[in-house]
Amino acid sequence: MELKDTKRVYFVGIGGIGMAALARYYMSLGLPVAGYDRTPSDLTRALVDEGAVVSYDDAMEAVPADFRTPEGTLVVYTPAVPAENVPLSFFRNVGFEIHKRAQVLGQITRSSRSLCFSGTHGKTTTSSMAAHVLHCGPVGCNAFLGGILKGYDSNLMLSSTSPYSVIEADEYDRSFHQLTPYIAVVNATDPDHLDIYGTEEAYLESFAHFTELIRPGGKLLLKTGLKLHPRPGKDVEVYYFGRNDGDFHARNVRVGDGTIVFDFVHPQGVIADIELGVPVDINIDNAVSALAAVWLTGTLSDELARRAIASFPGVERRFEFHLKEKGPEGKVIIDDYAHHPDELRQSIASVRALYPERKLTVAFQPHLYSRTRDFAQQFAEALSAADEAVLIDLYPARELPIPGVSSKIIFDNVKCTKKILISKEDFVDTMKNRNFDILLTVGAGDLNLFVPRLVNALEKVDIAKPNC
Repeated sequence: MELKDTKRVYFVGIGGIGMAALARYYMSLGLPVAGYDRTPSDLTRALVDEGAVVSYDDAMEAVPADFRTPEGTLVVYTPAVPAENVPLSFFRNVGFEIHKRAQVLGQITRSSRSLCFSGTHGKTTTSSMAAHVLHCGPVGCNAFLGGILKGYDSNLMLSSTSPYSVIEADEYDRSFHQLTPYIAVVNATDPDHLDIYGTEEAYLESFAHFTELIRPGGKLLLKTGLKLHPRPGKDVEVYYFGRNDGDFHARNVRVGDGTIVFDFVHPQGVIADIELGVPVDINIDNAVSALAAVWLTGTLSDELARRAIASFPGVERRFEFHLKEKGPEGKVIIDDYAHHPDELRQSIASVRALYPERKLTVAFQPHLYSRTRDFAQQFAEALSAADEAVLIDLYPARELPIPGVSSKIIFDNVKCTKKILISKEDFVDTMKNRNFDILLTVGAGDLNLFVPRLVNALEKVDIAKPNC
């Protein structure tokens, strides 16, 4: 369906972070938007406040009457919604125009110069950084992000004049195969989503195919050291980036007094004194990736690079500080979305680098039965780098239980001398009575919802969030 023929849009799974960005996009065009999701959330409530009609009942009676007419109605769904969902089954059987979220994003990439950020981890932060850099410059962008960007309080950026779009290219369900990037970025290819891919080889093949989709005259930006054999077209320029090597990299890294500053090296020179607005170690890599992608558009000046990275406010649930008491013994609480062993390892290492002499407690909520089964030993090894480990009951998300799989199979192999296994309902009472110093909460489930309650239980004031 051409946009000119679309009169209304219905989202099945409207509360998903990527779906919400598209819902906001269509509302910005003046189209009526409605949708279904399983449970209310801050995101669905925000969408209602912005004009969407949202139902949590999957009966057809809950679908507004106008949206039950095939003519002019576009239906967008996410693969996370079960196939037997009542509205989705109705739309399919009656002949509605139905597309996956990724297919709609694909159309956006074909009508703009899209910067598509992929990778097992890093794609949300790097795409958000790149969008922020473009937004701070004269060109701007449209951006569809996988997280809520603080300071913007949204996962969507809009520009009526910019030729650029920034897309988080998700490998789940091979969604990123629907895209046609102008600049494709691959941040990491550590195996994940083995419930979809089955093997590491199939996972890597999926990324290799993604590199084939870059439009003629486009560019491919690869992290150095990836276990990947890319297949870009002959007229696609290939560049590499890394922490210490590649066409784009960091040098002269300075850490101290709660700040991180580095020099950004690009193929034509150096931009000195880039200061991170969110000063954690992994954001050096993220900033190099984001700056490299924007540099390839030809719109990055030295002044813009410094100003934008210093003012980057961060993404909710990506190294989000909830408490940061002053002084050498002040309590600190950080929440991070890490849900893969390599992400967990990097998250812990980043906090260690920021607070090298402090006791680190890590509270981890495993996400998905299949991921827990596949990576239990790697999760345990990563958690063993903490001084104290707190395992939270597994968050199932879209999956049914797998016999014998729980947080305990990770817990039993953690080598910390101090470790406990608790439910999320006991998290606040347990932690407020525990003598923690630096607390890092990690996982892609809902443990983050309990962090503000812990801050309140400690009778502390939530740290002020930076603004762009």
